[in-house]
Amino acid sequence: MQTNPRRALSRQDLKTLALAALGGALEFYDFIIFVFFTTVIGALFFPPDTPDWLRQLQTFGLFAAGYLARPLGGIVMAHFGDRSGRKRMFMLSVLLMAIPTLLIGLLPTYANIGYAAPLALLLLRILQGAAVGGEVPGAWTFVAEHVPERRVGFACGTLTAGLTIGILLGSLIATAVNKSYSPAEVLAFGWRIPFLVGGVFGFLAVFLRRLLAETPVFEEMRKRGALVRGLPLKAVLAGHGRAVVVSMLLTWVLTAAIVVVILMTPTLIQKLFAITPADALSANSLATLSLAIGCVVFGLLADRIGAARTLVIGCAMLFFAVYGLYFGLGSRPGHLDGLYAIAGFCVGVVGVIPTLLVRAFPPAIRFSGISFAYNVAYAIFGGLTPLVVSLLLKSNPLAPAHYVAALCVVGIVVGVLSGAREMPAPRSA
Repeated sequence: MQTNPRRALSRQDLKTLALAALGGALEFYDFIIFVFFTTVIGALFFPPDTPDWLRQLQTFGLFAAGYLARPLGGIVMAHFGDRSGRKRMFMLSVLLMAIPTLLIGLLPTYANIGYAAPLALLLLRILQGAAVGGEVPGAWTFVAEHVPERRVGFACGTLTAGLTIGILLGSLIATAVNKSYSPAEVLAFGWRIPFLVGGVFGFLAVFLRRLLAETPVFEEMRKRGALVRGLPLKAVLAGHGRAVVVSMLLTWVLTAAIVVVILMTPTLIQKLFAITPADALSANSLATLSLAIGCVVFGLLADRIGAARTLVIGCAMLFFAVYGLYFGLGSRPGHLDGLYAIAGFCVGVVGVIPTLLVRAFPPAIRFSGISFAYNVAYAIFGGLTPLVVSLLLKSNPLAPAHYVAALCVVGIVVGVLSGAREMPAPRSA
């Protein structure tokens, strides 16, 4: 549906990609910064006589609430994105993230308003979850419909890299706060700074997205009267069951790679290999940066040889890289930075997954199809993965590597089956 699917990227395309990736990074920072201050938040927003294990459980419950709210927010925003326009929802999602992030930074604690404090925090986390549920599928749809067909892999990879940089930005700012202030100062006021900064970031992202135009694909559908009638989600479930299942399996691969290798591994290797917290977090920052680079590289490769083939290659690389990381640390813990950076780069295969999701659904219901499959799968698998890996660790210290490797096999199988249906990518510039 693009006027010239073989054209090169224009200056406007590059501007759209840059602004979308920057906005995505700022919004993902807002969502993830909570996890870096869970201990402080638990101490401030629950009764002081609460047992430590219960306080930790309650705090992570607040964090999880954001994930559980993703499907509802994503489905609602996708409905209007398919009916009224991608750009409106693209701006709304970042605004819905900026407001609660800023309010969390201003929120009174348990000492000030009692149980109203954790309840208010819960509500704000739900709003954040709803926002990110619309942001990720909406962002992939938005950039994919702006660029030529032969550059969708690069566009989706770049956007995913931007989301990853948001995680890195959160880690760096949390580290800066904890180094700049004493533990007492962080407890008194320092924890608020990242949320206030995040709120400002969010409003900046809203302003940046005002500069973007509606996607050419949506505008063409509107002119031709080809917009979906009725409920887009109903059309997705009625006629695209296979695409939904494949997209959910691909999302499972994505969650395994991100949650285990990037989010859980820094804590796991401290316990398994006696690595200091400072070394683990430093290596994690390097791995996250490598992940962002990997997303772009795998996206470019998808444009050259096809998304399905790239998925197969990337999953095979990740299979060996994750075993290399965990086996390597057992015998050579001094090689942590190099091993983790390689694993992080291979996790970048997740940058090709949105290309497959975008191409799985027709434009009229694309936003709703991606949003439903991605958010439901992420809520289920993203929530269960830490629990499953923790249970498996009791019997096998290599359980994290086994879990990721098993999902790499799933990704390879899906890639092989999808490759049989995939049109060959153009080879010339």
